[in-house]
Amino acid sequence: MAIDLYKPFERLNFSKHNCFISGEKLQHSEEEIHVFPLWLLQEYELHDKPFKLLDESMSTYSHMKLPCATSINKEVLEPLEEEIKTAFLSGYDAVQNLPDLKLFQWIGKMLYGILFNEIRIGIMQQKAKGEEFIFSQSLVHKFGNLHLMLQSLTKAIEFEGSHPWTIKVFKIESKQDLFNYRDEINTLTYSLAMKDFGIIACLQDNGTNAVYHKEILTKVQNNALHPAQFEEVCARFFYSNYLFNRLPEYTIMPTNEAIYIEAMPLMGMSNKPLFDAWQNKTYAQVLENFWKPWGILLFEILKDPENPLTHLLDESGLLIPAEKVDLPS
Repeated sequence: MAIDLYKPFERLNFSKHNCFISGEKLQHSEEEIHVFPLWLLQEYELHDKPFKLLDESMSTYSHMKLPCATSINKEVLEPLEEEIKTAFLSGYDAVQNLPDLKLFQWIGKMLYGILFNEIRIGIMQQKAKGEEFIFSQSLVHKFGNLHLMLQSLTKAIEFEGSHPWTIKVFKIESKQDLFNYRDEINTLTYSLAMKDFGIIACLQDNGTNAVYHKEILTKVQNNALHPAQFEEVCARFFYSNYLFNRLPEYTIMPTNEAIYIEAMPLMGMSNKPLFDAWQNKTYAQVLENFWKPWGILLFEILKDPENPLTHLLDESGLLIPAEKVDLPS
């Protein structure tokens, strides 16, 4: 008999009475986990820090939770969390040696947890108005695929060919312990800077953003970045993933032994390029947001509208060494 998959998006089942990953009925209301792991909350004193939701309401990092069967938490999630914690607290060298799949599962669980809470709030708000909750079919498709891939935590799932995601780890040179987290749920884009490393992830682009930014990635590879340089790379990825105009499709083949997932060719869906045209003005607005800690304003970034300000590359197109970046670290 082929392995079964749990599909909460088919009926928009986001009840706290069902395990988020298996769908099994929970026995107690205490069967839940933190979306942001406890070790991370403790390391950076995030428990009561505000977390803004899509409807502009505020929650806190510690208030964001996911229903999860106790057995799955103990047997699957806690060992993963311990492995991630050990690597993250050790720093860049340990993090870059983590398998992409482990990073995908950890990041994906976090983004899905945020999404789960966002959807529940949306459903409750619409119900209070006596209205039906309407969900974009393209987002249902994208988020449903994310949940399907996350079931690799508990089921035998094999990714055939290239991975459905882009995940890159960078070394950061900083005099202080960093913590900077960002996400963009609609595009499934994520970044995290902490200790001496940074991670950028696009969870459903079939690796295209890495190809799009190949030149920058080649120049950055194995070099330590100033925190502002890392945030500039983040801005480029967040913006390009916004420009990515495909909704990836996957061939899913359940068997008795495993579920095989293979990405279908992106170019076959349309004749137009995979990314919409890059607009410097829009990119500069994104970059201004990422550079807020250094107070770099839009008019400074766009002094030359054809060549937005960069702290990554010099006039010859070479990487600027982190110590030469004339900004606070």
